[in-house]
Amino acid sequence: MKDPFDFDLFVIGAGSGGVRGARMAAGYGARVAVAEEARLGGTCVNVGCIPKKLLVYGAAFRKQLKLSGAYGWKTSLEGFDWSTLIQNKDKEIARLNGLYGRILDRAGVTRIRGRAVFRDAHTVEVAGKRYRARHILIAVGGRPYKPSNVRGIEHVITSDEAFALPTLPARVMVVGGGYIGVEFAGIFHGMGADVTLLHRRDRVLRGFDEDLRRALTEQLGQGGIRMRLNTTANHFEKRGHDLVAHFSDGSTQAFDQILCATGRRPYTSGLGLDAAGVTTDEKGAIEVDDYRQTSVPHIYAVGDVTDRLNLTPIALAEGMAVAATLFDNRPTKALFCNVPTAVFSQPELATVGLTEQQARKRYSNVRIYRSSFRALKLTITSLQERSMMKLVVDADSDKVLGVHVLGDSAAEMVQGFAVALQCGVTKTQLDRTIGIHPTAAEELVTMRTPVALTPTKPLRDPCG
Repeated sequence: MKDPFDFDLFVIGAGSGGVRGARMAAGYGARVAVAEEARLGGTCVNVGCIPKKLLVYGAAFRKQLKLSGAYGWKTSLEGFDWSTLIQNKDKEIARLNGLYGRILDRAGVTRIRGRAVFRDAHTVEVAGKRYRARHILIAVGGRPYKPSNVRGIEHVITSDEAFALPTLPARVMVVGGGYIGVEFAGIFHGMGADVTLLHRRDRVLRGFDEDLRRALTEQLGQGGIRMRLNTTANHFEKRGHDLVAHFSDGSTQAFDQILCATGRRPYTSGLGLDAAGVTTDEKGAIEVDDYRQTSVPHIYAVGDVTDRLNLTPIALAEGMAVAATLFDNRPTKALFCNVPTAVFSQPELATVGLTEQQARKRYSNVRIYRSSFRALKLTITSLQERSMMKLVVDADSDKVLGVHVLGDSAAEMVQGFAVALQCGVTKTQLDRTIGIHPTAAEELVTMRTPVALTPTKPLRDPCG
């Protein structure tokens, strides 16, 4: 009897989660196809993590050049060429696009070009051709969001367009104090632009530890970024070559470019989910269970399209979990605890585990260790930037609940401590660890005196 399905798994979207899920499923012997309407690699490779980090590297050179004089180097800040950086960035992205294609080809995955749209629960259509699949994995990611109710919003770009600007704008406003806004403010400022960061709250990075939020907000301003806090933009208008922002406090300001970094939304519009019976929430995010199964048993979704933990490594892990569940007879939940994350701001910020605020809601005896200092590298320069290290500890069990770092190489430090938290590291074990001297990281194993305690009512520890 002829198989009614063309593929065992049809993946919609060739980003991080889609490619990993497809490759792993094919490795288990499944017949797999992937449909992608744009470049392979998704947001992370093309308009996210990779190009962002390359631009962050480029911006960081200005700070290093400024510091170099104190170390005896005669250097100049003149001569930065935006187009050279963008061209080299594009070459690297093209290389990665090709690499993703070869990965899929070597795995035996069929690649299909175009936007896949559901016609029914087992059928998708791509470029006029229909395919039937036993299982379908949705991994279409998200897209930048611009509020449609703001007049003149059509004059404003998003992070997608920022990666392809032909020239570096001299005067830039970044709207939004999330990680994308903070990172791009640092990128443009580091390259010499006059940058204003507009944020409706009093501190950037909502959801991160309050001490780090406070410290980073202060240092962004002290570092030369103009901080317009507790303020919103009512509308934007084009005046000749200028973009003029009208603020909620009645003032106006002209810019060469305005970047909207007010969040992202799942890219589910036009996907035909209704035809398949897949349910979404009010923002268009696909609703899934712990196995990433949607409301339709044979349809799964991973990555930013579910709007849970919108991080590339999470999408990768979810893709692997779905492949193992469906094709390796290993039902695998995609549940994650102590997920490390970084904001490539200037200075850099990274964190893993619970914030102090989260810990105080769940434990009755929280102990905080905190240190703020100028890194050794800066002590013979005029730069007053300060690093911050913070440990959150359950005093009753001595278990370390959270590690938070603000300063150069914060992400590299926290990645290692994420392993320790997964292994249940205690404060006593950190105290017994010998630090590498002189480094900033040694501060995390030499802090001995806690700050004042405040008793709180405990709740259940979600990490066990």
